[in-house]
Amino acid sequence: MNWRGRRVLVTGAGGFIGSHLAEELTRQGARTRALVRYNSTGRHGWLDDSPLKTDMEIVAADITDRDLLKSAMREIEIVFHLAALIAIPYSYHAPESYVRTNVVGTLRVLQAAREANVARVIQTSTSEVYGTARHVPIGEDHPLQGQSPYSASKIGADKIAESFYLAYGLPVVTLRPFNTFGPRQSARAVIPTIVTQCLDGERIRLGALTPTRDLTYIADTAEGFLAAAAAEKAVGETINLGTGREIAIGDLAVLIGRLMGKTVRVESDPERLRPAASEVGRLKSDNGRARMLLGWQPKTLLEDGLRRTIEWLAANRHRLRTDGYVL
Repeated sequence: MNWRGRRVLVTGAGGFIGSHLAEELTRQGARTRALVRYNSTGRHGWLDDSPLKTDMEIVAADITDRDLLKSAMREIEIVFHLAALIAIPYSYHAPESYVRTNVVGTLRVLQAAREANVARVIQTSTSEVYGTARHVPIGEDHPLQGQSPYSASKIGADKIAESFYLAYGLPVVTLRPFNTFGPRQSARAVIPTIVTQCLDGERIRLGALTPTRDLTYIADTAEGFLAAAAAEKAVGETINLGTGREIAIGDLAVLIGRLMGKTVRVESDPERLRPAASEVGRLKSDNGRARMLLGWQPKTLLEDGLRRTIEWLAANRHRLRTDGYVL
């Protein structure tokens, strides 16, 4: 797609994936409206540090505010909906907040998009909706399992999006990224947690060490979003974005240590463990549908993406809270 002059809305644009996506759209010439979470300090998340922020229209809002969303949706052609609460550990403490933001917020976005007659909505899902793999690789037809309040809220959001496609004909594409990582990711995520601890020494304290994850570099995930907005056959589909490669968390810590020139001691910290039945033991994607419908496949090797992430974290550690375990 030629993005020059296209009017796009990115919700959650101040966050990790959202800021990268908003920047890439802007670089390619889109007229980007970036929706960020309102706060009294006037901060716009990662967009505050973006060299492209003056080329975007930044709007502060609450994602559940239907009137403001209606205004933000004016003249918009394509909506990338990424606004969400995403921290799994915090969802155990505040499940209602996750339902309000992730389910009700998605409903409000879909209602406003329908009223504005937008050309396409990209709904952001997560591999967490699959729960522990019953078979691998995980295709889009894998059963959904709400093993945490977070994943349950994202299942609800996905189903609301599906209903708007089936009931109203709203052109929706649902993307399911598998464990995106890279610069700007929160310190509570596993890779920044490992890297920042490695910067301090050789002792790495994590939660469960045996679960596996399918890790996708942020630039590849952003490309998947752009492809989903352009592909004619993607409407109405749910599509995984993953590498098809899995690695255990403990092995990931050893790999990161090696890339940083260290021999690490990896320990399981009881404070960081999920409830036993809530832990997702295995995630490995089948990305065949993305290859077929979007012409997408990841380009970045895990080790290369980790090197870039390590370099960024080492230079930007002062931007992240790393004094202890962060929910």
